[in-house]
Amino acid sequence: MGASTQISYPGPGDATTKARTPYAGPGDTAAGAHTPYTGSGGAVASGRIPYTDSDHTALSTRTPYTDSDHAAGARVPYPFSSGAELLALTRSTGLSIARLMLANEAASRPEAEVRAGLLGIWQVMRDCVAAGLDAEGVLPGSLRVRRRAAGVARQLRASGHRDELAMEWLTVYAMAVNEQNAAGGRVVTAPTNGAAGIIPAVLHYSGAQGDDVVRFLLTAGAIGLLFKENASISGAEVGCQGEVGSACAMAAAGLAEVLGGTPEQVENAAEIGMEHNLGLTCDPVGGLVQIPCIERNGMAAVKAVTAARMALRGDGRHHVSLDKVIKTMKETGADMKDKYKETARGGLAVNVIEC
Repeated sequence: MGASTQISYPGPGDATTKARTPYAGPGDTAAGAHTPYTGSGGAVASGRIPYTDSDHTALSTRTPYTDSDHAAGARVPYPFSSGAELLALTRSTGLSIARLMLANEAASRPEAEVRAGLLGIWQVMRDCVAAGLDAEGVLPGSLRVRRRAAGVARQLRASGHRDELAMEWLTVYAMAVNEQNAAGGRVVTAPTNGAAGIIPAVLHYSGAQGDDVVRFLLTAGAIGLLFKENASISGAEVGCQGEVGSACAMAAAGLAEVLGGTPEQVENAAEIGMEHNLGLTCDPVGGLVQIPCIERNGMAAVKAVTAARMALRGDGRHHVSLDKVIKTMKETGADMKDKYKETARGGLAVNVIEC
């Protein structure tokens, strides 16, 4: 397998993985990068803030690429507001989704700064996974949930570097991030904190380095923009399908991109990722982002890989478009009872007794 398909099962704490994605150059540092940041519900604001100013750093899912000006006053060369428009642009220009996104980002800041910022975000993700795989004990809150990622990682390392363990590593990467989130650690909002483990886990799984990391995150960002513009990424608005479902679709698209997928296959991967999260409720036990959220991120990471692999086995033609599944997600969220939308008044939240 090539570099972009290498499975990174040794674990982020190992020296081989630590050196997997070096910064691109002297200016490629986390501090001072132009980074959007989110409040609750995924609302995004832009600001030139150092990564160290906040415990939560956001993946670049800024305001969608419409004809309106960027905050910096520049107009993007490739505006789009739907999956169909995005694919039409790739066909007319011959550019990949990642290249289109890079050109749009470069309309408001130097391309080198965009790349450096994305690699800085990846470094924060990697640090979060490593911290989660090292931390043990009990998570804060009344549920007294025990951290599991570190213990599972030890078991996997003891089992050796076998390909059949790749999916277990994928799952534990995601759980490590969400255990860090539950403990108030530093995570990347991707696209929300409750779904923060999926993209880092799939990106670790991909083995991507350097420019492939940039391509992965740009592609994932394009899909995130479509969900945010045309539906929602807020569990309080549409249930967990908007958080974990969107993250699953974003990760599937990013993986399909770095594995050599066409724009049509990338769009198909995103569609599969969301289609099979439709109707997912947000019912956190005790109102804490722990049960079922931590395990759910692990499951969605596996689903994202499966979605990408399924899409890559096809030619990009499929019956349900990404736009249709986004519309369906929005309508499903509107029909969903409020007790399944981050209120802890329904589902598991009322059927699991707090001890």
